[in-house]
Amino acid sequence: MFWGKTLSELFEQGGLVMYPLLVCSIVAVSVTIERIIVLFLNRTPYDEFVSALESKLNSAGIGETRNWLTSLTGPLAYVANCSLRYADLDQTTREEIVNREASEQIAHLEKRINWLSIIGTLAPMIGLLGTVIGLVEAFHQIELQDGQVQPGDLASGIWTALLTTVFGLIVALPTLAVYHFLDNRIAATTLRMTWVASRINEWLVIEQQPESDA
Repeated sequence: MFWGKTLSELFEQGGLVMYPLLVCSIVAVSVTIERIIVLFLNRTPYDEFVSALESKLNSAGIGETRNWLTSLTGPLAYVANCSLRYADLDQTTREEIVNREASEQIAHLEKRINWLSIIGTLAPMIGLLGTVIGLVEAFHQIELQDGQVQPGDLASGIWTALLTTVFGLIVALPTLAVYHFLDNRIAATTLRMTWVASRINEWLVIEQQPESDA
């Protein structure tokens, strides 16, 4: 119960503008669940992964390490495998290829999260539109009655009009919070992919150094 009314009663009282807000909320929840699942399935503990990667490289070499990486999921393993796949190329070319593959991984993680940003911006505007429409209707009724209205009638119309703004903010605030959470997680993953590629480049340079000295 909210303000002595059920949620369905408040929804009906808000008018037609409540339906776009309902659609926004459904889309936001769906995208949130789907993106969180994707991030969960692609998560990789960075410290553990780097420790295991360095151990594999030093003890088993590139071939066995690539076999191990192939059995893993997630962007860190993918970027590491890509770096080792093109270990024979010069560093500049290898980095260009790895950056391209990493950007594809980032695009996969970022898919549809911009919808959350759009909904977070749009929902309050939709709610405000509903409020403005409700206020216009309320004052139009005052005009029709030549200003002979009771304060309670005016308060009732304004109260109803403000409902859409309330619901717009209810949709927008958690949506924007989730958007920034997901965006920060993806940014952290992007940075870690860069670190992994850099560590492999360092290892390859060190491994090839004796050959160049010879």
